[in-house]
Amino acid sequence: MKVLYLVTAYARDPADVITPWLVETIRRLGDRGVEVEVLAPAYRGLHTQTLEGVRVHRFRYAPRAWETLTHDQTAPDRIRGRPLFLGLVPGYVAAGSLAAARLARTGGFDALHAFWPLPQGLLGLAAKRASGLPLVSTFFGVELTWMENQFPFLSPLLKGIVRGSDAVTAISTYTADRLRAAVPGADPAVIPFGAAVDAPAAPPPYGWDGTGTFELLFVGRLVERKGVHLLLDALAALPAERNVRLHVVGDGPDRGSLEARAAELGLGGRAIFHGFVTAEEKERRFAQCHAFVLPAVVDSKGDTEGLGVVLIEAQTYAKPVIASRAGGIVDIALDGRNGFLVPPGDAGALAGAIAACMDDPERARRMGEQGRADAEERFSWPVIAQKLDDVYRSLPPRRR
Repeated sequence: MKVLYLVTAYARDPADVITPWLVETIRRLGDRGVEVEVLAPAYRGLHTQTLEGVRVHRFRYAPRAWETLTHDQTAPDRIRGRPLFLGLVPGYVAAGSLAAARLARTGGFDALHAFWPLPQGLLGLAAKRASGLPLVSTFFGVELTWMENQFPFLSPLLKGIVRGSDAVTAISTYTADRLRAAVPGADPAVIPFGAAVDAPAAPPPYGWDGTGTFELLFVGRLVERKGVHLLLDALAALPAERNVRLHVVGDGPDRGSLEARAAELGLGGRAIFHGFVTAEEKERRFAQCHAFVLPAVVDSKGDTEGLGVVLIEAQTYAKPVIASRAGGIVDIALDGRNGFLVPPGDAGALAGAIAACMDDPERARRMGEQGRADAEERFSWPVIAQKLDDVYRSLPPRRR
């Protein structure tokens, strides 16, 4: 079977770090006999290329200097920062639709798969009309937020894409529920794209025995929806005799204000901001922490965690997780089974969950082990590749 992926961004060279999950998905599908080629927009005149055995077709949509609508940022963020980029969208959709239709008509593919259906679903519909190939559309959640909060006039377009697709998937039950609400009758399959991580062969024994310093870890982009400001408040709310140290790994636009807040709360060495770290250093932090925390909230733009993949990464190290009951997090963190769930925005409840984890080391250890088993059963690469393969095999044949 051969599938054409329609995406907004793809690695521009072997060292490019964007969409690593998509690169790995394609590799895993290749092991199952599913060949994938990619159609992505050009970036500053970049032409069609082959990267690590994957044929990546590029479509031009503007003069070379202006072809930066995607890759460096999401298109909505780019347009919000520089509204002039909105003028590139018609050319992007037109050029992408023509390229998708042309490729689909070659007869070399069995199916089409559009990621981020706004706008890639339009490319998929054009290719489907031109070729008769079945179309799969995958939603991540953030595109629904963009539509609801910034582009509500696109609702009819969204419904047309969903109803014109032969199969629809969502990365979490949260995203699937939102899609059903936006498009009555939609029946998305939940496939957690981007969620699979390679588990360490043998994680170190759980290190917390109730003595010493309890090492708490957060890894992620420092933006409002991650809720790190609440984590700092929770840390400050814990009694001074609670020997807790928070390690914040990652960077982002809120880092300065978060560091200022930590200083204002008098946290000192109890909250350490490491910024970006190497992959090896991040692995060491996961291995050495006693619990991982993701206190996500719904931000001022209405956005929250579509899934919370970093929680799965922590679980592969057999660590208990502490998280907010927000977005797709509830698919991963199961309260009382592999960690603690608290109401989003409640710093007091978050502090209580941290204390509860510290107070029962044996329970925390069991939660970590259960989390690792859950991650393997529900979010491993073989499981995700199998679900995706099943969707492709169930598609109707090409309408000639």
